[in-house]
Amino acid sequence: MALVEVDNLVKTYPARGSRQPRRAVDDVSFRVERGRTLGIVGESGSGKSTVARLLLRLIEPDSGAIRLDGHNLLTVSAHELRQLRRRMQIVFQDPYAALNPRMRVEEIVAEPLVIYQKELRPVPHVSNLKPGILRARNRSTMARQAQILQALRTVGLDGSALPRYPHEFSGGQRQRINLARALILRPELLVLDEPTSALDVSVSAQITHLLRELQRELHLAYVFITHSMPLARYMADEILVMRQGRIVEQGGWQQICEHPQSEYTQALLAATPELPASAP
Repeated sequence: MALVEVDNLVKTYPARGSRQPRRAVDDVSFRVERGRTLGIVGESGSGKSTVARLLLRLIEPDSGAIRLDGHNLLTVSAHELRQLRRRMQIVFQDPYAALNPRMRVEEIVAEPLVIYQKELRPVPHVSNLKPGILRARNRSTMARQAQILQALRTVGLDGSALPRYPHEFSGGQRQRINLARALILRPELLVLDEPTSALDVSVSAQITHLLRELQRELHLAYVFITHSMPLARYMADEILVMRQGRIVEQGGWQQICEHPQSEYTQALLAATPELPASAP
């Protein structure tokens, strides 16, 4: 069984000046295997980022099915959905907008723990703490900080980042912080919504290399959203090409990149230069 199964997904939005709603996602289906990457490629407005948000139910589809490890995310109870959501995380395109500028890195990376692991929440401050409560708070704090440090080290950062604010970091470092936050709950699926498009070329290459290393080490499944066919070729095992909300072509990276059938896929390939790195 695939980790993720999406069937006949549809999402419409009201269209300005028209009675007909606009279909941002129109009958989209795909599978994502454990430890593998599905690349979703298309130009701006193709619906690929909408698919990413639907996949995590950040927005609701009109119809279709989204299954994680056999569980339909559209029909499970609120409690079940909460438990399933910790198994999948998203990394957004803009590393600047994705981080709260008023929070320190320690607080940012710890957010998922506060939400999903109540036993690691800090005990509220009171003036007369009993010894047992104090010991519990210390244990909780130490366990939480250990997980935060491990998450930062996994993405190439260290403890010196903990007391600092997002504005003190470069774009690439901020995206590493976003990755640390996404990984701290040890998810099985990462949805990567153009995670390198806002970065300089050299920094983008570093983050792309890091993502491939993390996938090998942690056996993660990726849904990798991008407008770049060469980047999809480098990252993905399977590629799905979207245009105006619909799938125009899908298959293995070699089939799509070396023997494209759709004129649109051919145009995407011709529009971007090849990456020097070899495909997976």
